[in-house]
Amino acid sequence: MKTNKEINMKNNKALLIIDMQKGSFTEETPRYDTPGVIKRINTLASVFRELHYPVICIQHDGTGTGEFEKNSPQWENLDELEINKADLKIDKYVNNVFYASTLQTELKELEVTELFITGCATDFCVEATVQAALTKDYNITIVGDAHTTGERPHLKAVQIIEHYNWVWQHMIPTKGRIKVEPTSLIKATLIQK
Repeated sequence: MKTNKEINMKNNKALLIIDMQKGSFTEETPRYDTPGVIKRINTLASVFRELHYPVICIQHDGTGTGEFEKNSPQWENLDELEINKADLKIDKYVNNVFYASTLQTELKELEVTELFITGCATDFCVEATVQAALTKDYNITIVGDAHTTGERPHLKAVQIIEHYNWVWQHMIPTKGRIKVEPTSLIKATLIQK
């Protein structure tokens, strides 16, 4: 069976799943609508695989920091997240997944021009990756109901998610475009093509 990397990618789309790791989803760090976010990510990942678009699972590797040590329970993806053997796996080391990782090389090799972004945490790694992707001229779709975060001292998680969805909808793109859409619309649009 061919991997996503070996298949000719039509329309050059890729789904990014950022930091859906056990260490980010604990009793001490609850995330907003975790079951719903996981379900929506799994739904989109299934559609991307059926259409032979790459699914890229990104995991924070904190080796040497004492947190998210590679291959530790914290580093592992959530059990409910459906990861396929053919999915690409990328380690990241800071909030921005493009920094010091193999992501940009993989995307260029696959000739990806359009990113669909999901994951955790909205206000940290998702936001940093969106900003970096903008400066690299990607077309970006943030899956508005498939990213999550936790409560902050001054804001509820749902407010943070709503705020960033609004910010991203009003950003000035570089050569690409940026939009925020719900899972259901993205799924319907992909299936129609």
